[in-house]
Amino acid sequence: MLQLINISKDFAGNPLFTAISWHLKKGERVALVGENGAGKSTLMKIIAGLSEPTSGEIQLARGAKAAYLPQDGIVTSGRTLFHEARTALAELLAMEDELHRLGQELERLPHDAAEHPAALQRYGDLQEQFRHRGGYTMEAEIGTVLKGLGFSQSDWQRDCGEFSGGWQMRIALARLLLQKPDVLLLDEPTNHLDIEARNWLEEYLCSYPGSVVLVSHDRFFMDRVCSRISEVWNHTIADYHCSYSTYLVQRDERVTALREAKRRQDEEIEKSEDFIRRFRYQANKASLVQSRIKQLDKIERIVLPPERKKIRFHFPPAPKSGKTVMELRGLTKAYGDHAVLNQVDLVIEKGERVALVGHNGAGKSTLMSVLAGAEFQGGERTLGHNLVMDYFAQDQVSVLDATRTAYDELYADAPYDMVPRLRDILGAFLFSGDDIHKKVGVLSGGERNRLALAKMLLRPSNLLLMDEPTNHLDLFSKEVLLDALRSFDGTVVFVSHDRYFVNGLATRIVEVDGGTLVNYYGDYEYYREKKERSEPPAAASPNVVRAAVAAPGVSDDSGAAAPLPLPEMTREERKKGREEEKQRKREEQGRQKQLAAVESEITRTEAEIARLEVEMNGPGFFDDPQRGAEAGERHVALNVRLEELYGEWEGLSG
Repeated sequence: MLQLINISKDFAGNPLFTAISWHLKKGERVALVGENGAGKSTLMKIIAGLSEPTSGEIQLARGAKAAYLPQDGIVTSGRTLFHEARTALAELLAMEDELHRLGQELERLPHDAAEHPAALQRYGDLQEQFRHRGGYTMEAEIGTVLKGLGFSQSDWQRDCGEFSGGWQMRIALARLLLQKPDVLLLDEPTNHLDIEARNWLEEYLCSYPGSVVLVSHDRFFMDRVCSRISEVWNHTIADYHCSYSTYLVQRDERVTALREAKRRQDEEIEKSEDFIRRFRYQANKASLVQSRIKQLDKIERIVLPPERKKIRFHFPPAPKSGKTVMELRGLTKAYGDHAVLNQVDLVIEKGERVALVGHNGAGKSTLMSVLAGAEFQGGERTLGHNLVMDYFAQDQVSVLDATRTAYDELYADAPYDMVPRLRDILGAFLFSGDDIHKKVGVLSGGERNRLALAKMLLRPSNLLLMDEPTNHLDLFSKEVLLDALRSFDGTVVFVSHDRYFVNGLATRIVEVDGGTLVNYYGDYEYYREKKERSEPPAAASPNVVRAAVAAPGVSDDSGAAAPLPLPEMTREERKKGREEEKQRKREEQGRQKQLAAVESEITRTEAEIARLEVEMNGPGFFDDPQRGAEAGERHVALNVRLEELYGEWEGLSG
C-alpha cells in the first residue's frame, strides 16, 4: 500500500530522521510513537504530501490516496454541518449528478436512436458502480459518522462557523472518515473527543477497510485499535508487531540490550586504542597496529540517544479527614430553564478515587465546580470534618499569569516555608536551568499544564478535585501523574477522557447524564461491561407488541385483535404475593447491608495498602531487614484479603 525508501529529513542541518525505509500493508493499523519533537507529525505530513523530504522516495499503490488530519487549526464556516460532511463524498455526488443527467437523456431519446444503447450501457455501469461504492446509503453513512462523533440531529442544520475549536476538529474528522482514503493519517484524533466518541471511533477504525496510521497520547485507544507500533527514535524507525502495552515491555528489553552492546563495544574499542597507543612506534608491531586502526575505522559506532526526561513528584501527605468527605443531597444546578443537575445525591467517602464520566455537555464540569464550591439553586452540600480541598479546573492553565515567569508564578502562591523548595518542585516537572525564567505566555500546552499541576504541591490537601488534568500531557507524564495519584493518601474526584487513566485510578465511576447521577463501584472496564449488559433491546413495533398479546377471534374498534382479560387473583394468592414481596425486600435490604459493609472494608483495605506502599517506598525503609520482611508479609496478607473482599463483592453484586 505504502513504501518509504531511504527517507531523510533535516531542519537547519539537524537530522530529524535519516535513511528511513518503511512499509505499510493494506488494512494495517499502525501507531507512530516517540518523544515530542521526534518527528511523528512531520513523517505523517511527508506521507500525505504536505511536506517534502530532504531525500528519499515515497511510493503509494496505483490509484491509492492518503489523507491527513492535523492536531488542530482547521476552521470551517459558510455551510451547514450536514452539507459540509456531504462535500467529503464529492466523487459519489458527481456520479449521482451524472446518473440524473443520463436518466433525463434516456427519457428524451427514442429507443431506436443510435446513441441510446451506449447511453443505456453507461447508465447501467455507472448505477452498479454507484451502488457498490455506497451511493444509495451515503446519507445514512453521514448520519452514522456525525452521530458517532457526538453531533445531535439538531446540529445538522447549524452553520459550521457556530461550532467551537474542538467541534471544528470533529467536523474535519467526520469529513475525512467519510472520504475513506486508502491510507488514513490521524494526528491525535482523540484530543477533542469524549469517552463515548472515542469508543465509537475505536470500533469504526477497527473495521476500517483501508490502512490507518495514527499518533495518539491515548494508551487505551492504541491498545484497542493498533496491532503494530512504529517508534520514531534515534533518527530512524523501529517496528514492534504487537499492542502498545506489549511494546513498552519489548522496548525496555531492546534498550537494555542496546546499552549492553554499547558497553561491550566500548570495551573492545578501548582495548584496541590502548594497543595502538602502546605499540604505535615499535617497528616490529607496525603491521598489527595498522590492522587495529583499520578495524576501528570499520566499526559502526552504537550511539545511544539521551535518556527520556520524566517528571517525578508526590502529592504532600493528606491531613486526616472524616469518613465522609462531602455529601450532596437533593442538589439542583440549572442554567436558565435547563437543569444540568436535577436533585442529585452523592456521598464521597475518604480514600475513594471517583471518576465522573459522561458525554460532552452532560454536566461533569458543572458537578465538579459545585463540589468545589460554586453556587447552586437547591438542595444541600455538606462538607466533612477537617476538609482541605484543592481544585484543578478544566481551564486551570488559563488562570496562570502569562506575564510571569514559571518561577514567579509558583512563588506568587507559595507559603513562606515552601519558598526554598520551589526550584526542586519546578525541577520535578522538568523546569530546570533557564527554563524556570521562561514566561508563562511562551510555554507549550503541556508545559503550562505541568506548571498548573506543580502549584498543587504547594499546600497539603485531603481532597483533590481534578477536571481534565491529563490534557496536553504526553504518555509518560500521564503515567507519572497516575502513579502520584495512586499513592496519594487522600481522596480524589476527577474527570478524564483518557480511559487508561480512568481505568488505572478509579475505584468508583459516577455517570453524569440527563441531570442524574448513576454509581458503578469499580473501574472503567467494570463500568463499560455493566453498561453493555444493561443496554435496552430495540423497541418492538407497536403492531408486533399488539399481535403478541392479542387473543384470537377478539377484535377492538380498529379491527385488530384485543388482549384477553387477565383472570382475577384470589385473596389467598394476593396474600401470598404480598408475603413473597416482603421477603424479597428483606433479602434485598440484607444484601445491600452486606454489600455496604464489604465496600467499606474494601475502601479501608485499599487505603491501608496505599499507606503501607508509601511507607515502604520511603528512603531507608529496608535498611532494617526485619522491618522490611514484616512489611512485605503485611503487604501480601492485605492483598490476599483484598482479593477475598472483591470475590465477596462480586457475589453480592451479581
